Amino acid sequence: MIQPLEDLIKALSRLPGIGRRSAERIAFFLLNRPREAAELSALIRGLQERVKRCPRCFNLSEGGLCPICRDPGRDQGLICVVARPWEIQKIERTGEYHGLYHVLGGLISPAEGTGPGDLTIEELVRRVKEEGVREVILALEPKLEGELTSMHILEKLKPLGVKVTRIAQGIPVGRDLDLADEVTLGKALKGRTPL
Repeated sequence: MIQPLEDLIKALSRLPGIGRRSAERIAFFLLNRPREAAELSALIRGLQERVKRCPRCFNLSEGGLCPICRDPGRDQGLICVVARPWEIQKIERTGEYHGLYHVLGGLISPAEGTGPGDLTIEELVRRVKEEGVREVILALEPKLEGELTSMHILEKLKPLGVKVTRIAQGIPVGRDLDLADEVTLGKALKGRTPL
């Protein structure tokens, strides 16, 4: 196989959920469809320029505050903490939550070298102090990294007197939050428990 094609296949194979065979099919599709390849290339190039982080909650935004932070109809005293931006859409689809969010940017993971300073925990603490938050809901994955992160956040927020809850454990332990269906996630939000 010629090197440029092999390089593309290897790059595509590094994407989540794309194995070698899928990468080959995508590469040959793009090779035979120059217009689609050019459109995809332009979209990917523009992604970093157009998509930014919300300065308030760290969700994805097209610059400035994200649509959720700009929505005056949201409950401003409620913050749901998630690890990654795509988990917000999963929660939004349940129709059960109408507050704000805070995206940590990952979870504490000593094995991966991710500590509390690598996440937006201090920014969350600042928001709780400055924005009159009455409850923080931890919607973190029910696995070791999620538990470590939850304990650290609880330690930081407890002195502030804010109510801290977590979503109910309706999500199987060891499963990623983005793999849960909307019904299970909605029930987990309704059944959250105080920490």
